[in-house]
Amino acid sequence: MRIPLSWLREYAQVPADATAEDVMAELVKVGLEEEDVHRPADEISGPIVVGQVLSVLKEDQTNGKTINWCQVRVVPEGAAQTLEHEGIEPSGIQGIICGAHNFVAGDKVVVTLPGAVLPGDFRISARQTYGHVSAGMIASAKELGLGEDHDGIIVLSRMGLDPEIGTDAMELLGLYDQAAEINVTPDRSYAFSIRGVAREYAHATNTPYTDPASLVSVDAPTGPGHPVKLADAAGIYGKDGCDRFVTRLVTNVNTALATPPWMASRLNLAGMRSISLIVDISNYVMLELGQPLHFYDADKLTGPITVRRANPGETLLTLDAKERKLHVEDLLITDETGAIGIAGVMGGASTEVSGTTSTVLIEAAHFEPITIARSRRRHKLPSEASKRFERGVDWEIADTAAQRAVDLLVELAGGTATGQITDEGTAPAPVLIELPADFASKLIGIDYTEDQITWALGEIGAEVRKTETGYTVTAPSWRPDLETKQDLTEEIARLVGYQLIPATLPTAPPGRGYSRVQSQRRRVIQALADSGLTEVLSYPFVTKVQNDTFGAAEAGEVPAVKLNNPMSSEFGFMRTSILPGLLGIARRNHGRGFRDLALYEAGQVFLPGDTLGTASVPPLGIKPSEAELDALYNGLPHQPTHIAAVLTGHDSPVAADHTPRVFDWADALDTAKLIGDVLGVEVVVSQGEHQAFHPGRTAALALRNGTHVGYAGELHPKLLAELDLPERTVAMEINADELFEAAADIIVAKEISTFPMSTQDVALVVDADIVAADVLETLREGAGELLEDIALFDVYSGTGIEEGKKSLAFGLRFRASDRTLTADEASEARTAAVALAAERFAAVQR
Repeated sequence: MRIPLSWLREYAQVPADATAEDVMAELVKVGLEEEDVHRPADEISGPIVVGQVLSVLKEDQTNGKTINWCQVRVVPEGAAQTLEHEGIEPSGIQGIICGAHNFVAGDKVVVTLPGAVLPGDFRISARQTYGHVSAGMIASAKELGLGEDHDGIIVLSRMGLDPEIGTDAMELLGLYDQAAEINVTPDRSYAFSIRGVAREYAHATNTPYTDPASLVSVDAPTGPGHPVKLADAAGIYGKDGCDRFVTRLVTNVNTALATPPWMASRLNLAGMRSISLIVDISNYVMLELGQPLHFYDADKLTGPITVRRANPGETLLTLDAKERKLHVEDLLITDETGAIGIAGVMGGASTEVSGTTSTVLIEAAHFEPITIARSRRRHKLPSEASKRFERGVDWEIADTAAQRAVDLLVELAGGTATGQITDEGTAPAPVLIELPADFASKLIGIDYTEDQITWALGEIGAEVRKTETGYTVTAPSWRPDLETKQDLTEEIARLVGYQLIPATLPTAPPGRGYSRVQSQRRRVIQALADSGLTEVLSYPFVTKVQNDTFGAAEAGEVPAVKLNNPMSSEFGFMRTSILPGLLGIARRNHGRGFRDLALYEAGQVFLPGDTLGTASVPPLGIKPSEAELDALYNGLPHQPTHIAAVLTGHDSPVAADHTPRVFDWADALDTAKLIGDVLGVEVVVSQGEHQAFHPGRTAALALRNGTHVGYAGELHPKLLAELDLPERTVAMEINADELFEAAADIIVAKEISTFPMSTQDVALVVDADIVAADVLETLREGAGELLEDIALFDVYSGTGIEEGKKSLAFGLRFRASDRTLTADEASEARTAAVALAAERFAAVQR
């Protein structure tokens, strides 16, 4: 909402030297947010003066145009020219070329002299054109930023103005005015008017305020007005769609008259372009009082006006010349011919005020906000009127706004008030709110006195009655947002002063902090980032094919949660694996030139159980029973936390004397093991199979108790080809919840022995189909407690190895915690390990 300061000064005591910044600083005190400052003078500078056309010589040009060679007096006759600039004549008479034809000799006009600057950095200077030196310009409303009219110049004498020649036209047109722009929150609809903002400014500065509505004297009716029928009792949303409809009739309106400069200037500064006098009057009243109006050409109306809901299949040609298909919930203004407007949103073209209109019917109505909001959204027709109606308009102001429009039509458009008035509707019951005496003090933390409470509520226009327990407050009609004692408390805190509210930081209760799982999750995520991986987030929405591919090791249909209203029909399921989204991110980055990627994500997957959803949803406003809550929770899918990683390209950038290594399956496996190490949980690796991974290069991940937790390895070549990702792209995914549950509350580090170690190697020949991890675990078991670490460092098949066999070479590290091992002790443990491998796998030492 833009607030022209000259307009605000009419109803609030704004100092003459106050700037827009000063006004906003005051309004901020009462909770209105500052947005911007608007000053036309920042884009326009003089000399811009009132001139009188002395003569007009029409000259036809070879290009088909007819131009006017004008002599214009810009200083009073007999007075000396005091302005000095190249092109300004000392005589005070300027020769000016003008292409407009809506003026004659003797008219007073606005003249921009050489040296003036207009919006868009358009600089005026004397220049040779059409065979003359044109030293200035006779200005139109558009050239001065006052409106869209560019077909003709501003003729002051036809606007009822007779200023002295040479007068500063910027002062006359209000171009020195400025506006403060504020942001109005949805609950404070009254601030969408000068009336409301002036009241707020008076609250902020503790100065007197004049309600503009009190300055309008509403005429008594002299006869029945246009017949109106309100035919939407009880409405769709439990309230009447329209509970008040006021009409006034004005005859002999001259629609050809121009909008006076002061009104055009204020509308422009308030953010609304000047269109025509009739439309401008309607907008002016709306901005001043907050009540939207609609004007009809009364001669185009047929029969009574009826306010009703739309019929199925009904249409309306609106003022924007578009045929609208109406919905049965749309509230309409109709006559005997059908719809003539969508209530509170936009009028119909059939009754539009035009250049031939002479009798205007004024509508000032009060509509139900939800109805207007839904119609506005349904038809995509945002307007200044609907903005106000859908937030709530003062029920009491309708007749006052209609009278204000009548007065302006009579004053500015030469109209005649007929006294025929319609006022249909029943006033709503006043809103009564019980406010306990100590409620505001307890809620805000300030001991408000009785005087402060009654003063603050009285300032907003409420009626306050003292009771035994507190106050009974009657909310003012212009504050539809006031419904509860909390609303009143906010008003008390706002007007008494936010600055008085003590700033006290709450004391955190002892013993609180991260839960065990939260701490574990954070440690894992930090460890992955520290190891060089980049965390990303992907959408949890996937295709059915992606779920079937990644959600199970074997081919088949995977149960998944289907969305009722997906963002895309293709991605209509919740993920059962994180890898589809992670691979999508890798694919996009790879396509944009980022070839070396190490990405990870921690998030939830969604695994439906036997029951999904509930047969019914509990009603709003009623706390569900324990049984209903249990049914709701039981209908939710299981949502474990998974951690996944995708690695492709090289492990480091290319550099001098450094050849980067290509990521391989071992990196994916190391990432999974890192998660286990951080949590103090041993991740057991074995040969695995998964349809999304490469056959033979897939590791199954499990806990020591045998619980399966995930997979790691190289992705399937066909899958990588479909995704346009490089060969040898590797990935892992692990069920983090299983690891969190298996992890101890406190991880105790193993004691480090200070005694020397003893290392021995062993190479065993086994059948080619035996899994190396199984042999490794067997050696670990056979070696006993002295074995500190074991690792596979070579797999060989070929010359010297029997066909169908392979050689597995392991490095063993032995150490005792209380002594230095002898070579015999280490060899004995090694021999025991080999013996157990020979027993289980027929392993032969090479």
